[in-house]
Amino acid sequence: MNNIKHNFKKNSKNNSKFKKKIHKKSDSKKEIVEVKCIDMDETGKGIIIHRNDKVVIPYLLKGETATVEILKNTGTITGRILKVKNSSQYRVKPKCPYYNECGGCQIQHMSYKGQSEFKQKSVEEIMKPFGKVNPIITMEKPYDYRNKIHATYSYGKRGEVISGFYEENSHRVIPIQRCIIQDPKADEINASIRELMKSFKMKPYDEDRRQGILRHVLIKTGFATKEVMVVLVTGTSVFPSKNNFVKALLKKHPEITTIVMNVNNRKTSMVLGDRENVLYGKGTIKDILCNCTFNISPKSFYQVNPIQTHKLYSKAIEMADFKGDEVVMDAYSGIGTIGLILSKRVHSVIGVELNRDAVKDAIKNAKINSIKNARFYEGDAGEFIVNMAKTGEKLDTVMMDPPRSGSDEKFLSSLVKMSPQNVIYISCNYITQARDLKFLTKNGYKVEEIQPVDMFPQTSHVENIVKLCK
Repeated sequence: MNNIKHNFKKNSKNNSKFKKKIHKKSDSKKEIVEVKCIDMDETGKGIIIHRNDKVVIPYLLKGETATVEILKNTGTITGRILKVKNSSQYRVKPKCPYYNECGGCQIQHMSYKGQSEFKQKSVEEIMKPFGKVNPIITMEKPYDYRNKIHATYSYGKRGEVISGFYEENSHRVIPIQRCIIQDPKADEINASIRELMKSFKMKPYDEDRRQGILRHVLIKTGFATKEVMVVLVTGTSVFPSKNNFVKALLKKHPEITTIVMNVNNRKTSMVLGDRENVLYGKGTIKDILCNCTFNISPKSFYQVNPIQTHKLYSKAIEMADFKGDEVVMDAYSGIGTIGLILSKRVHSVIGVELNRDAVKDAIKNAKINSIKNARFYEGDAGEFIVNMAKTGEKLDTVMMDPPRSGSDEKFLSSLVKMSPQNVIYISCNYITQARDLKFLTKNGYKVEEIQPVDMFPQTSHVENIVKLCK
C-alpha cells in the first residue's frame, strides 16, 4: 500500500497544472468523497456513481474503494484519486516511471492477468449480441514488444534537447529515456541522437517559429532480420553537416541498416511529410512474418507486435478454413501482409488498398516471395466489389482489416451484394467492429466465431477477429 500511496502522491504533483487551471474557471466546483468503483470503461478508467451520475476516475479498478476528488467544469464531471483504501487484487505498481504523465499505457497499474481479464470481459460485453467469445490469446512476455517507435524532439525545462511522447491531451513533450513496451535498441539510438544534436549544435524544430531542424525520429526494427531503419523527420530540407551526422550515428550504432530523411514543414499532427531522401542504405528494411518476407518503407503500415501478429494471422487463416480453390479479397490490404501469407492456401488473392505507397510495397512483396496468384490494386474496396459483381466475377472470402474507425456502409453494402460465403473481420477497435457486425448480421450473415488477441499489452487496446458466414 505504501507504493500505491506514493504513486498517487506523485500523480497529484503531476496534476498540479491541471488543478491550477481548475481554480481559474469561475464555474468549477470540487468536492471530496469516498466511493466504490462499480465497473471500468473500455479505456480502463474506473466508473463510480456520484449523485446519480456516472463518473470516470483514471487509475481506479473495479471493486476498489477510494477517496476521490470530484471535479465539475461547465457541464462535465470528472475526478481523480486521492487515496485508495481497499485495493484490487490486480493492482500493481507500474514499472514505468513516466506512467502518470504519459498516458500511452492506460492500464499498467493492473497485473497482466488483470489486464487479460479486463480485455476479455470488455470484448464479451460488446460482442454479447453476436455469440460466445473465445478466451483471449495473451503474450508470454508483455514488454519490449513494439518494433516501431516514434519520438518527438523538443526543448526541456533547462533548454536541453529532449525526446519523448506528447503528454495525454496536450502538446507538451514528456522526456522519455526508456519506454518499457518498445524495442530497447530504439531507445538507445534515440539517446545517441540527442547526444549528437548537442555536439552538432542541432536544434529541435519549432513549428510555430519555423526554426530548428529535427522534428521527430521514427525507428523501425525487423523482428526476425534485426534490420533497423532510422527516419529523421526534419522541419526543413536544409540539414547542415548531415553526412557527418550520419557517419557519427553509424559509428555509435553499426546495426543501423538504413537512414532516411523525411521533410515535414507543415503545421500538422501528421508525423511524416511527402518528401524523402535516403541518406544511408536502401531506404527500406525487411522482416519475416509467417514464412513470408516483407519490404518495409518509412510509410508502410506493419503491425507493431510481431510475436502476436503471427498468432493473429495464423488464427484468422485457421478460422477461414480454406479448401484451396477460393478467390479471396484482402480489403484494406496495406503492404499485403495477410493476403500474401494466405496466398499459398487459396486459388487467388485480390488486394485492394487506397494508399498508393502501400500498394507499391505490396506488389514488391509479392515479387520478393515469388507469389504469382496475388494481385494488388489501388482504389476504394467498396467500388471494387461493385465492379466485380457487375462483371460476374466470383468472390468466396473477404478478409478485412479496416482502420480504427471501422468500415463504412458503402463497403459493407457492396460486400452484401457480392455475397461471399465467408467474411473474416480483423479489427483493432471492437466497438466500431460491433457496429459493422450489426449491419452484416441484419443482411444475411451470421457470426460463427469471435477471437480476441492481446496485441497491445499495458494498454486498453485489443485486436479482435470475427468469422461470419452466409
